[in-house]
Amino acid sequence: MTMLPWLRDPIADFCLQLKNNRVGHAYLLGMDLGFGGEQLTLELAKAALCKQVGNTGGCGFCKSCQLLEANNHPDFYRIEADGAQIKVDQIRSLCQKLSTTPQQGGRRVAVILNSERLNQASANALLKTLEEPGKDTILFLQANSPSRLLATISSRCQRLAFNLPARAEVKQWLQQELETSEDLSWCLPVVGGPLAIVDAVATGRDKSLVEYRQGWLQSLSSGHLCDSLTNVSEKQVSDALKVLYLVLHRVLVKKQDLDPLKRVSLTTLAAKVMQLETRLSVMPNVNSLALFEGLTLEYNQLMSQ
Repeated sequence: MTMLPWLRDPIADFCLQLKNNRVGHAYLLGMDLGFGGEQLTLELAKAALCKQVGNTGGCGFCKSCQLLEANNHPDFYRIEADGAQIKVDQIRSLCQKLSTTPQQGGRRVAVILNSERLNQASANALLKTLEEPGKDTILFLQANSPSRLLATISSRCQRLAFNLPARAEVKQWLQQELETSEDLSWCLPVVGGPLAIVDAVATGRDKSLVEYRQGWLQSLSSGHLCDSLTNVSEKQVSDALKVLYLVLHRVLVKKQDLDPLKRVSLTTLAAKVMQLETRLSVMPNVNSLALFEGLTLEYNQLMSQ
């Protein structure tokens, strides 16, 4: 995959910091993986390790870049969640490695993906290294939800300025990447980012999302749950609810002359849908048929008042 266009500016800014010897020791990158958070983090790590860094990132030709491309750089460390969390033993091991002398004579660079998954113990173990990182050490903490990080972690990291792409830019990029004229950007709020949409197309998930959208439009219009929503599996309930939220939001946008009380009720229903989606992770069993029928009935009752 080619470089995502909205990553170029933050990479160029970081390269300028490197050239001016004004680089920080820790950076928090609050960019979702679905928007390229992992790609951004790895490109910054590559630039930090590169012996001949340019204006747009690592050169790709020096020994350091070649080792990194081969996943064999001895001074590069990558941490990801072990299950649902980043555990304390992972961070203790990382901190120990970062205290050693760089084998390539340059920097030591660590990448922590989904850093919001640091638990209390692992976050505390990381604090000392963030406070006293050692010479020529840079840590990059990528987070889908940076607000979930402990304030003590967040406050010890610098930020790189970046702007997430507008929907029009995402639409154009998707059409070029997928070689299609179809506008798939509508499902961004469901899947989480343009890269996630590419994955959704590869797995056929995008077709299910379209079916849910058509199904909800038909169900809300008729007052009866349509067939495409009667056999949604437990794993697909979350997608179906997120699509329903988008459909309800579309109603609010299109029906500008809607009675104010109905608008408030509809907004409340949309919020309820997202609350239900959030609670799915702790629901032992979900009767999707009853849930969807109840939401369809509630919509028709409030719209008929």
